[in-house]
Amino acid sequence: MRFMLMVRATQDSEAGVMPSEAILTAMGKYNEELVKAGVLLAGEGLHPSSRGARVRFSGSQRTVIDGPFAETKELIAGFWLIQVKSLEEAIEWVKRCPNPFEGESDIEIRRVFEAEDFGAEFTPELREQEERLRAEVAARTTH
Repeated sequence: MRFMLMVRATQDSEAGVMPSEAILTAMGKYNEELVKAGVLLAGEGLHPSSRGARVRFSGSQRTVIDGPFAETKELIAGFWLIQVKSLEEAIEWVKRCPNPFEGESDIEIRRVFEAEDFGAEFTPELREQEERLRAEVAARTTH
């Protein structure tokens, strides 16, 4: 099972305050543990929402909304994508994570959909397309 571990933004992360050397060192050590355990698929920090945008969909209309966005607690400051056997294992990995920020912070854990989760609507043709696209992406990232 794949899980997305999402680091919730804080006022400091949204203000562009960079992590301290101590936090970066602790995160580097944690990331090494994830890699050595063979569970890390990806992981990155994100720039503040002031450097981003949202695209709002309403029927066929598209509206671009420039950041920053007001609700800090709803924003993501970084993420890991891991592959483990269960939600419980994902929780155990998150509990081992150093605090991403000074003070309080939250990491949300969400399971990633797999092909079998979509049922009959995910036809053999759609499955083949998905597999082909994943193979193309994998080929690009290994070069």
